[in-house]
This record gives sequence, C-alpha cells and structure tokens, in this order.
Amino acid sequence: MSFTALRNSLLLALLPSLAVLVSADDAPVRMLPDPATATPVTETVNVLDLLRNGEVEFNLNDKADPDFHDPAEKIFVLQDDGTLKVSGKSYGYMSTQKAFRDYHLVIEFKWSGPAWGKRADRARDNGLILHCHGPHGAYSGSWCAGVEAQIIEGGVGDILVLSPKKDGDQVYQTSVKANYVKDANNQMRWQKDAELQEATSGRINWEKRDIAWKDVLGFRGKDDVESPFGEWSKLEVIAKGDTLQYFVNGVLVNEAFDVKPSGGAIALQTEGAEMIVRRYELLPLKK
Repeated sequence: MSFTALRNSLLLALLPSLAVLVSADDAPVRMLPDPATATPVTETVNVLDLLRNGEVEFNLNDKADPDFHDPAEKIFVLQDDGTLKVSGKSYGYMSTQKAFRDYHLVIEFKWSGPAWGKRADRARDNGLILHCHGPHGAYSGSWCAGVEAQIIEGGVGDILVLSPKKDGDQVYQTSVKANYVKDANNQMRWQKDAELQEATSGRINWEKRDIAWKDVLGFRGKDDVESPFGEWSKLEVIAKGDTLQYFVNGVLVNEAFDVKPSGGAIALQTEGAEMIVRRYELLPLKK
C-alpha cells in the first residue's frame, strides 16, 4: 500500500472520532466526564486543593458580556490566606475533572464586592452545578447540563434543572422529582408535604423564597436564612443515591428525588459578582 493510500485509510478510520470531537463551527467539543464513571466519595476532597494542583477544568464564555472577559487565572484566584476569590468577571465555571456521587458537599462563602457589567444593579449571583454531564458550555455557551444549587441573593438553595439543547435536536436531559406547589407567581416552590412531581427544566424555589423577590442588587427577603452581605454562609448538599438535599446555614431548604443523572462533575459558577470561598469540600456520607 502506498503512503497516500495508507494515510487516507487511517483518516477514514478516524472520522467517527473526529465527528465527536469537532462541532459545527470547527471548534473542539470538550466533554465533561461520563456520569457512569462517578465514584462515591470515601475520603475528603478539598476542591480548593484540586484548583491548586491544576486538577480542574474551566469553561468561560467570552461573548456573554461585552464589558468584561477575564481569563480563568484572574477569575478564580487563590489568596494568601487560603481562600478563593471568585471575581465574577466572566460567565462560566470551574469544574472537577472527575465525576462524583454519594457525597456531602460543603461550601462556605460570602459576597465581598460589587456585581459587574449587565448585572451591576442586579442580585449577586453564582452557584454550583451538580451532576454535570455532556459538553462544556452546552447551555448558552456558559453553563452545562446538570442540577444547580443556586447561590443568589434571596434565592440560595433554589434547584435549577439544566437540560440544554445543542447541535440541533440533541438534548442533554436532566430531570428530578420534587414535592412542589405553584406559588402566587406561578413558580414551582418546594413544599415537603406537596405532591411529588417531575421537573425536566426550570427552577424549583427554596421553601421560603420571598414571593416579592426582585432581581435587584442587595435583595434580602424577610425569611432568608443565608447570611447578610459580607458575612459567611454555609451551603451543604447531601447527594445520596438519586436524591439531593440542600441545607443553608443548617436549615433544610430544598429536596429532590429520582435525580437523573445521579452523579457527575461538580462546577462552581462565575456569574458577574465577586465572592469569597473559604471552604469547598466533598465529604464522605455518614454511615
């Protein structure tokens, strides 16, 4: 066989793989780890150490806000005191390179500065995406498929079900079942004794999210359990089997069942607001 023929045969053999790795605009498609590879957390994983050791991945959308787009090393900054400063000056996330399941996640954070760009006068907003799957940036170039544990002023503990559509009709489906009712704003709201219903997209508000919530800087509802601006809050997630529980400062605020997928990478978002994180760990579940 001639060199040219050999080369062509090798290229033909590689075409299926190339089709997976290249998108319609010829940009490489970066995939999150397959949830099927998720392993239970059996010893403490310090995600700040993963960042320190270069064991994380980044997805940032340089088209999300024309006013700023910093590189990852200026957005996720480990400070001398051991804390992580998230500048907020981009839209995207920092994700683990491995997929996890069955864990107790603890993140301690505080809002430490302004909001930026198009969110300069809006509620400070970040969040965690759990059980990440599919391509990086599948959701509007900024997010990925998964279940969000919302961190936003007045809405810490909301569940967001992210099921983006990408490359035509390909849907990266996420789903949960939750006990929820429709509130006065016709929004889903968790209520422990309500009917168990499926949600394949949208937001399930935490139990006592203020009915008058507005997307304005510094919003605080009368029943909010997160700490005020500048003070530390603790958000905990118990991921056990196909269930999720969210606790804010020790209070159970939301819960989901039959979560699909039931594991995956974990991502910390940057969404236009400055935040400090002093603890970000995955702990084994108590027996």
